[in-house]
Amino acid sequence: MTPDTIISIFLGVGLAASVGFRVFLPLFALSFAAYLGVWELNESWQWIGGLPALIVFGVATLVEIFGYFIPWVDNALDSLAIPLAGVAGTAVMVSTVVDLDPVVTWSLAIIAGGGTATAIKGANATGRLASSSTTGGLANPVVSTIETGTAVAVSTASILAPPIAAILVIIILIIIFRIYRKIRPRQKKKPQ
Repeated sequence: MTPDTIISIFLGVGLAASVGFRVFLPLFALSFAAYLGVWELNESWQWIGGLPALIVFGVATLVEIFGYFIPWVDNALDSLAIPLAGVAGTAVMVSTVVDLDPVVTWSLAIIAGGGTATAIKGANATGRLASSSTTGGLANPVVSTIETGTAVAVSTASILAPPIAAILVIIILIIIFRIYRKIRPRQKKKPQ
């Protein structure tokens, strides 16, 4: 595996994690980076770096960000975004990974890209639902700001410093796992 392949995997995983926070923002970031020539996309995915894709992803990003600031609308967006996150996470991964056999690329994209995006989006949706039910949606704009900020930070790191993004993804997944372990209901042992 070449250094370019490893860096492209880090980029894909970082952007996939960002998709777990905002579906369209990482796609916009990748489109913008490709449009500026900062990052080269796989041959069949070069359309992402075109002006039409840049405009569509830009508008979708703005609509998504502002939609998440409206309590209860954000919960509806989450119900749509969870399956979209898997698709978008897979897409950003497959569009960036270089020099691997297509079977390996797609397997990696589905498992690492789609899996990471879906896991993070699912955790965020659960957190937002808890925020909605405990605060009547009043705290949701704060949650949305944190999620958007995280998506911007991880997307930027993914494009400018992919190894740092990979480290951020590991930290995010550890935090999510620890929170999950604290809030999941304890199962009582049954006597035999």
